[in-house]
Amino acid sequence: MTAWNPPHASGPPPSRRERTPKRVNPLRRPSDRFESWFRGFLMLVLVLGLPVAALGAGLTAYESSMRTVQTQSAERHQVDARVTSITEEVGENAKQQARVRWTDDDGTARTGTTLVTPDTPEGTTVRVWVTGEGAVTSPPMTENQAVTTGWFAGGAAGVGVAAGVFAARVGVRHALDRRRYAQWDVEWDRVEPLWAGRFRR
Repeated sequence: MTAWNPPHASGPPPSRRERTPKRVNPLRRPSDRFESWFRGFLMLVLVLGLPVAALGAGLTAYESSMRTVQTQSAERHQVDARVTSITEEVGENAKQQARVRWTDDDGTARTGTTLVTPDTPEGTTVRVWVTGEGAVTSPPMTENQAVTTGWFAGGAAGVGVAAGVFAARVGVRHALDRRRYAQWDVEWDRVEPLWAGRFRR
């Protein structure tokens, strides 16, 4: 007498994951799922948006500063000027304001006011920066200053993105907590009388 063996399905047996249905945590609320999704979204923004914003802002500021460097370098030049008088004494360790006089390439005499080192006597020759119209001005921006401006702008943009992500995270968490507390109050008002009645004698 032979035992009957049922036919087996071809192929490998189903894995444990396939046989076991996915269990859903009954305590996981919709607000918890939304918060988890939103946290992942913010992490994506932080990972991708921060470097893009920092690089974009830094390059934009650097290119703008370099255009300023080129423009100021073309418009400003140095001349030898003679100190004619000291107009203001600022202090021993600070610079003092002085009137200076120089002659342009076309022979026109110019005068202006600039800052000189302390104890600079009258008649001393100093180098000053002037514009094409003959006005005393500050030195043109340098390439190092343009690079520093780019780094500063990029860093500020990165900090701004990080601060925005943090603020969004805190704001959403606060709003969800307020909603949860309100739901807990409603549920407790409904359940508490039932529990309290069990202990009454």
